[in-house]
Amino acid sequence: MLHEALHFYPGGDRAVEVELGDGMDFALNFTVHRLVAALREAQIAAIEDLIPELASFQITYDPDRISYEDLIREVAAIHARIGSDVSGALPSRLITIPVQYFDDETAECIADYRKAQPGKMPDPELLCQLNGLEGRAALARRHAGTEYWVAALGFWPGLCSLLPLNPKSRITAPKYNPPRTWTPKGAIGIGGALSCIYPDRTPGGYQLIGRTPAPTYDGAQRLPAFRDSLALIRAGDRVRFRPISPEECAFIAAEVAAGTYVHDIVEYQIFSVDRYLDWARAQGEQA
Repeated sequence: MLHEALHFYPGGDRAVEVELGDGMDFALNFTVHRLVAALREAQIAAIEDLIPELASFQITYDPDRISYEDLIREVAAIHARIGSDVSGALPSRLITIPVQYFDDETAECIADYRKAQPGKMPDPELLCQLNGLEGRAALARRHAGTEYWVAALGFWPGLCSLLPLNPKSRITAPKYNPPRTWTPKGAIGIGGALSCIYPDRTPGGYQLIGRTPAPTYDGAQRLPAFRDSLALIRAGDRVRFRPISPEECAFIAAEVAAGTYVHDIVEYQIFSVDRYLDWARAQGEQA
């Protein structure tokens, strides 16, 4: 739900959290991205970074160049100028991520967790049960049957929070309790109504359904997609998952190791929120 006015919270002496609402909703998240884009266009010299989140965003700034009070006045003025209407368009790349669903590495991770938590149902079966799906094949079809909006980034470089754009492809799940101590690099997970791609071997709590051999984080910047950034995916991008076989997964992994893999990225597209919302409403009416 959108707040009537922006909520500001100081984060030490160099950051401010700007909250626009409360919830996990595409329209609210798009409003976050629209305001962040307007702040980038304003080129306020003291702003050092802008980090979009699901219903808020964080600003880091130089307090020697602008005070906290002046900064929030600037942000509030830009927000008042552009308004809170969910409309307009933003540049949005489309990135296709190859995925081997129900692969051996995520299966090993799930089995390792269940040694200490034997009551934990294997992740794919739990997702099928909770979402009324008849089996793993149906789960993979639903997950791969939509584009995803990159709503936010964090807690690790390259980790993205993905909202399904097709309402018919929505999958929901609880997070692990307690969390895992490790997750395979490239694992695809679902938590709440979000999907994510684990960019490295990290702890985690999302239910696991597969793994991509295509990296989304490259600290050494070996591959062409990482020449300008350590992280592949940006907030406001869209992601589509393409199911692959174990053989193709191994082939892509070999290309990555050789430094020759080229990510499938469409750079030139524009995302129209007005047209999307009309389409999404029609999908909901047909369900």
